[in-house]
Amino acid sequence: MGYRVAVVGATGNVGREMLAILAEREFPMDEVAAVASSRSHGSEVELGDTGKMLKCKNIEHFDWSGWDIALFACGSEATKIHAPKAAAAGCVVIDNSSLYRMDPDVPLIVPEVNPDAIDGYTKKNIIANPNCSTAQMVVALKPLHDAATIKRVVVSTYQSVSGAGKAGMDELFEQSRAIFVGDPVEPRKFTKQIAFNVIPHIDDFMDDGSTKEEWKMVVETKKILDPKVKVQATCVRVPVFVGHSEAISIEFEKEISAKEAQDILREAPGLMLVDKREDEGYVTPVECAGDGATYISRVREDPTVDSGLVLWCVSDNLRKGAALNAVQIAELLGRRHLKKG
Repeated sequence: MGYRVAVVGATGNVGREMLAILAEREFPMDEVAAVASSRSHGSEVELGDTGKMLKCKNIEHFDWSGWDIALFACGSEATKIHAPKAAAAGCVVIDNSSLYRMDPDVPLIVPEVNPDAIDGYTKKNIIANPNCSTAQMVVALKPLHDAATIKRVVVSTYQSVSGAGKAGMDELFEQSRAIFVGDPVEPRKFTKQIAFNVIPHIDDFMDDGSTKEEWKMVVETKKILDPKVKVQATCVRVPVFVGHSEAISIEFEKEISAKEAQDILREAPGLMLVDKREDEGYVTPVECAGDGATYISRVREDPTVDSGLVLWCVSDNLRKGAALNAVQIAELLGRRHLKKG
């Protein structure tokens, strides 16, 4: 006996990826619904590579009664309207937007890091999925924190344009083509030219000079991992289609060597250590695209602090940073609370 699952925002990048991962991981479903805005009503999306086509249902008229789980990938505005309706009807919402992440009554979950926190979902019948850049980082930090207790993290991100949705990917493609043929380049989705450039600005600026993306990494890491960990982030958009990269510097309370860290990371859930000190002995975004793992390379000791490490972290932001993590939350929810059969 399986679940009745709705994917909201099914026509977007993350929604399509959610459908693909549900099929790929053989999530136990008796029924799956593709739900989208009125603009997409009646259009079809495929359930992964199964060949099964799903006709999109209009979210404005969708009846939530009898549905077990809803994976929301539709942005904060639509989520604010429809997630409470689904939750009130008894459908557990797993939300990919930023709307509920810092709500004290909503657990913010990365299953490899804080699975026990999911037990708090009953307060609102809603579970939050973290920011894509936060998700991959805390998977890497968790086993090291357990071993040596992290005091401080300084991270610089190199985030792909798919984090800004289809419009971001289209803009990189169109600008790259325009430059090659000598046409003018006009930014629309991004604040400056993204092709052959990097932009140290993701989301809105805040009063202290940081951006909201950087703030998210700070507060979400504290909520998921440990409120005592200090975090400083600089988030940069780069001309890569899929895959976020992060250069992470970590300061610990206890001594930990690079070799010890490599041994720990090699065995940790959700991680793949690829760390050879030679040409091609590391992972780049191109190689992680389409993969569910978070890859760690370039692990080395930081001589500028008493006990510190530096590492390189790469992950497919559409998968672990969004769709895969949401499906893993659904699997965790099923094991702990919504047992069927």
